[in-house]
Amino acid sequence: MAGKSRQIAREQSMILVDTSVWIDFLREKESSYKDELHLLIEKEQDICLADLILSEVLQGILDEVTFDKTRDYLLAFPIYRAKGIDTFIKTAQIYRKCRKEGKTIRSTIDCLLAAIAMERNLEVFHKDRDFEIISKYTKLRIYEPLFVS
Repeated sequence: MAGKSRQIAREQSMILVDTSVWIDFLREKESSYKDELHLLIEKEQDICLADLILSEVLQGILDEVTFDKTRDYLLAFPIYRAKGIDTFIKTAQIYRKCRKEGKTIRSTIDCLLAAIAMERNLEVFHKDRDFEIISKYTKLRIYEPLFVS
């Protein structure tokens, strides 16, 4: 029964896919993260990006044809952005809260993505330890993949 309720919860929850996972997926790197994202897309799970993730993914692409194809592909997914100045204040609060607990977040962008995810009640699918730290000290929800160990 618990497995079924977890499946129902997954179907109702939007998943914010972080840059770290998109890179594995788009480079077709052999990883369980790539496999999991492929499965989510295949099952038409609700996945999304943030505007910063779109920028991070696209900035690493060198040739124009791949850039254009990747841009068009990613733009087919919902893209969220900060709601306003309060999001940036929340970003600073996330950083400060973790720092107060003795954990320094390496990236302000990760704090901002966490703030966006919390504003929109999104789960974050990532390969980045900063999100794990943030989730310990905030209400950030982490997507728990079935196949990632």
